[in-house]
Amino acid sequence: MSAVILLPASFAILLAGALVFTNAIEWFGSKLGFGQGAVGSLFAAVATALPESLIPVVAIVGGGAGSEEVAIGAIIGAPLLLATIAMALVGLAALLYRARRPQGLAIVVHLPTLTRDLGFFVAALSVALLLGLGAPQPLQLAGAVALVVAYGAYVRWTLRHSGPVSEEDEIRPLILDTTRNDPPSMTTVVIQLLVALGAIVGGAHLFVEQVLHVAESAGVEPLVLALVLAPFATELPEKANSFFWVRDAKDQLALGNITGAMVFQSTLPVAIGLAFTDWELETYAVLAGGLALLGGIVAITTLRRRQRFSGWAILLWALLYTLFVGYVVVTA
Repeated sequence: MSAVILLPASFAILLAGALVFTNAIEWFGSKLGFGQGAVGSLFAAVATALPESLIPVVAIVGGGAGSEEVAIGAIIGAPLLLATIAMALVGLAALLYRARRPQGLAIVVHLPTLTRDLGFFVAALSVALLLGLGAPQPLQLAGAVALVVAYGAYVRWTLRHSGPVSEEDEIRPLILDTTRNDPPSMTTVVIQLLVALGAIVGGAHLFVEQVLHVAESAGVEPLVLALVLAPFATELPEKANSFFWVRDAKDQLALGNITGAMVFQSTLPVAIGLAFTDWELETYAVLAGGLALLGGIVAITTLRRRQRFSGWAILLWALLYTLFVGYVVVTA
């Protein structure tokens, strides 16, 4: 009975936190002089990726039966959701709000940044999948180090080539700035950012806790739970942030938030899995990783060739995730 109340309550907390966060992170990036590429692909992506990144760490540290399955499932499941459902949701948001968007269904982004993000994601996840098909432990450890170094290089490149800085007159007034200073002080921006992150992490934790409780009561296997339910719950911040940004015609921030999270999830959490688990991927994990790669390729094609949110891409992203869930339901 508690889940009936706590699930929607946690979802509401998440959405409220995401709305406050998107407002604060834009002001934060603008005040520091960082371009929209860095704001979306680094600051927003890493901050909202924290809840799901904690799941494999907690599982590995806690140990116990099925802990490695939960860790590996959470690590592989997050990229799948980002490369399919998150992308589809961005496209749907553009469709819903096309009348209020000056660019309509067109994608107005810094193409080199997002293409690089997606190419980086495809390369890193491909390495992760190959190393999970029986690679010896020394090679897996070397792969873990390489992924950490690669993400460091990605951060450095993004900060140097982050595109245009958001103009302050293009950003909505800071929500917690009751004095309505123009512009708000950096202290107020940071306070709002911390409040928003607290709501996102707290809401995600409560959401995951309730989802896990319901799933365990239904007798769902740990790997299936980690691949499907946990990532779906913990990726809500990215999807909510991107939805709000697309609504406001800020495609660079919306897509950068997702592609930056994809790069993060395919490097650092994978490095943790390679270093601290056996990293022997089962059929579910290999399938999830393969479908995530396909979702990334669809995104690259949409950005480079179509440069718009096309219906076929939205349907294909949804189909990829539906195929995975259908396979899990039939074989679990």
